[in-house]
Amino acid sequence: MKVVNLVVQLFFLLVIILFLIYYLTGYDSAFEADQYCHAYLSSYDKESGNYGCDHDTETHQWILFELTDNKQPAEIIKKFRYKFL
Repeated sequence: MKVVNLVVQLFFLLVIILFLIYYLTGYDSAFEADQYCHAYLSSYDKESGNYGCDHDTETHQWILFELTDNKQPAEIIKKFRYKFL
């Protein structure tokens, strides 16, 4: 019985730690993540037109990417996750 109690306590401790990491590492809103994405975008070469920011609603983040010329998927440079709830 003590082992089960210890496992349950460790499980809840892990859930609390993951919850804190999620809420302490993300941006507060989609607008804030968008602003940071475009701030990083301004430091890249805009003349080539190969860089951009896009909003991914499924994963709740803005993505800074670079397009490739040879029909390959875009290269992700940085992700800006924001808090959903």
